Amino acid sequence: MSNAKVLVLLGSLRKESVNRQLAELATDVAPAGTTVELFDRLGEVPFYNEDIDNDDAPEPVRALRAAAAEADAALIVTPEYNGSIPGVLKNAIDWLSRPYGNSAFAGKPAAVVGAALGQYGGVWAHDETRKSFGIAGARVVEDLKLSIPAASFDGKHPRENAEVVSDLRDVVEKLVAEVG
Repeated sequence: MSNAKVLVLLGSLRKESVNRQLAELATDVAPAGTTVELFDRLGEVPFYNEDIDNDDAPEPVRALRAAAAEADAALIVTPEYNGSIPGVLKNAIDWLSRPYGNSAFAGKPAAVVGAALGQYGGVWAHDETRKSFGIAGARVVEDLKLSIPAASFDGKHPRENAEVVSDLRDVVEKLVAEVG
């Protein structure tokens, strides 16, 4: 789909994280006519609390939901923390899944990629993120996977690794192709 808008949710809050670099690279490798936008405010989103989930929800929550509603697809870029999904990302998924039955990503395609320490590159976190996002209403494209061992970057930016650039381009192109 031309003119598709892909929202990127980043599971790392660190400014110099490899996953942030991958999110930025996704913007560079997106197909012509595609907008890839990083929602860079997950650190401002309060923990999900049904008591404050109302018409006057906190502004960062409203901004997150608006960005998700405007997007045609989601690309989640995340590390693995203690063998699982980072709390900031899980919290965002919880907010986006509400109100129940009316998720901001209902039926929209989503893919999960990222890098992490260890030889499997965050596979456990990526699997759990796909599961949570699917339960929250997104149409997770299970075939779109990219889990990269962070050591493979050897301190360099991911854009300096031709295989990573090619693999990420492939994921973004296929995700955009899933937009209906």
